[in-house]
Amino acid sequence: MDRYTARKQIIADLESQDLLEKIEDHKLMVPRGDRSNSVIEPFLTDQWYVKVGPLAEPAIKAVENGDIRFVPDNWKNTYYDWMRNIEDWCISRQIWWGHRIPAWYDDEGNIYVARSEEDVRKKHQLPDDFKLTQDEDVLDTWFSSALWPFSTLGWPEKTEALKTFYPTSVLVTGFDIIFFWVARMIMMGLKFMGDVPFKEVYIHGLVRDSHGDKMSKSKGNVLDPIDLIDGIELEPLVEKRTSGMMHPKMARKIEQQTRQDFPDGIPAFGTDALRFTFAAMASTGRDIKFDLQRTEGYRNFCNKLWNAARYVLMNTEGEDCGESGGALQLSVADRWIISRLQITKQSVTDAINGYRFDHAAKTIYEFTWNEYCDWYLELSKPVLQSDESSAAAKRGARHTLVTLLESLLRLAHPIMPFITEEIWQQVAPLAGRSGETIMLQPYPTCATDAIDEQALTEMEWVMQFILGIRRIRGEMNIKPSKPLPVLLQNGGKQDAANLESNRHYLDALARLESITWLTIDQDAPESATALVGEMKVLIPMAGLIDKEAELTRLDKELTKRQKDLERITGKLSNANFVNKAPAAVVEKEQKKANDLKTAIAQLRSQLEKIQSL
Repeated sequence: MDRYTARKQIIADLESQDLLEKIEDHKLMVPRGDRSNSVIEPFLTDQWYVKVGPLAEPAIKAVENGDIRFVPDNWKNTYYDWMRNIEDWCISRQIWWGHRIPAWYDDEGNIYVARSEEDVRKKHQLPDDFKLTQDEDVLDTWFSSALWPFSTLGWPEKTEALKTFYPTSVLVTGFDIIFFWVARMIMMGLKFMGDVPFKEVYIHGLVRDSHGDKMSKSKGNVLDPIDLIDGIELEPLVEKRTSGMMHPKMARKIEQQTRQDFPDGIPAFGTDALRFTFAAMASTGRDIKFDLQRTEGYRNFCNKLWNAARYVLMNTEGEDCGESGGALQLSVADRWIISRLQITKQSVTDAINGYRFDHAAKTIYEFTWNEYCDWYLELSKPVLQSDESSAAAKRGARHTLVTLLESLLRLAHPIMPFITEEIWQQVAPLAGRSGETIMLQPYPTCATDAIDEQALTEMEWVMQFILGIRRIRGEMNIKPSKPLPVLLQNGGKQDAANLESNRHYLDALARLESITWLTIDQDAPESATALVGEMKVLIPMAGLIDKEAELTRLDKELTKRQKDLERITGKLSNANFVNKAPAAVVEKEQKKANDLKTAIAQLRSQLEKIQSL
């Protein structure tokens, strides 16, 4: 009988025989299945077990002696803790699908174990008409999965695939199945193959939602990668998250949360942006709080790379890029970016070898955006656009543009395969590369002999000079288009040499009207100052800004920021808000307050500078 029906019948039977004294309500915790929501009650059944102790011992030694290495290393302690306290393994499951337990029963309950029913009959000399029934249980999923490294390669036959690919080099997995899968594969591999199944185990974090919760269909917080790649409107997203739920009662709550988190649905980010997001967030073994803003940022990065490629192609297609054998004159900027590329290659290679995909992605991002796009492409313009540049110098700039971009595409290809392939098809011929696809090209390696220390030092001087001018423009609210007179003080011979060699870069990128050296006994007028090493870069303020108007503007901006800070500080000091609002909301408000404090300090500093003029 059904348990609930049986309970009612027992009460009825007791009452009919006048054996029931009383019924009392009793409140107790009732465990329920997290998927079915059914009440879970003990039900004793016979199960099959594996004695694991003899299997665990060599598996522990394999990690202790370095045959298998965990990355990050600390996860080996989790492995040891489990393996040194391991209990016998229940391998039978009462589910519909899986590998049947290889055990057969006769009508008297005797058990026969063999590879097949035919082997049972042969081993025990049982006639064909002797009734045997196979155990209805199936093997535990992890038991079958533990055989994966060799069973997929043709084992128990000694196949060429098994010889070639066992053991493999790396297993990539999450920390939550170290016990269930990793340990069992090691035990089974050592038992049946006499060798470890892999040399290294790379443990990554779990991808959680923006609130830090584990993604689960029952919670309705799963993000489908296809929706992030192609985009999805709000209503289809709500329907997708609330349909076919195991707990329909939660649908309303999930709908509200979805509308709050994605009021406009999810825009299309593309595959490369999503892949780059995961690489950039793949810190060592920690969980990943997935944030769409990061993906949006890396979509912008894809756009940056695409636009950089357009600039390169516009300036190199149909032009001599140095492949004709003509003279190449590499500028200090050319030699600098070539040097920076070699250093970047080595950093990316080291990061990948150390399984720090986040470091690799960050290095590629910073080199591409900050150095190649923001600096080198701009530094190439004075050379390519000036009538005073020699043919050899222009050829050198074009050669550097295409060869740098081609190398950069190969460097980023494993993380961003689609956009790099698309651009490479257009750039490769200009860079002297042949081949049908970037996938078959060699991965870039560092050429240490191409690192020019003098160019690195000189370009650092140029960039500090330009950044100093730009900072003063920003602080004093001077238009970027306005040419500025510059005074130099305390400079040495090297500063003078750098200035003479790179004046065209400074004039073009810093928008300078003039540069004048001050003698030791000359007093500088009231000026805004930037430092490049020991040298002072001075911009006289007379006539550049309306002092009173700028003070009024800064005072107005300062008052506005202070009011915003007071409002947010009041909110954060409200116990009801802090205790009831989601942690992410409180954290966001705290960040706003910190940003406002920084902005206010900068505005006050600017006020003081202008007041002193």
